[in-house]
Amino acid sequence: MTGIPDHNIPAFNAAAQKLRLLGFDVVNPAEITPQNGTTWEDYMRADLQALLTCDTIALMVGWENSKGAHLELHLAHRVGMTVVFADAVCQTTR
Repeated sequence: MTGIPDHNIPAFNAAAQKLRLLGFDVVNPAEITPQNGTTWEDYMRADLQALLTCDTIALMVGWENSKGAHLELHLAHRVGMTVVFADAVCQTTR
């Protein structure tokens, strides 16, 4: 999200909406609202806590360029979550 216009929130919200319409219970990182002045580290603490309530992580296109997504994926692997690609789920579940 860092360094992308609008923190890529429109893309996160669009993916979350598609997944919800398919019946998934989605924890959307864009809906974790940091307060003004929140550091990246503090935001990631909240994000990772929310991630730990999930059983699957859905990676979005471009995740490879995000240090936060790398951290999320590492955590997901370590706690045994299923890893999917959001676009693929939305295309194959129609």
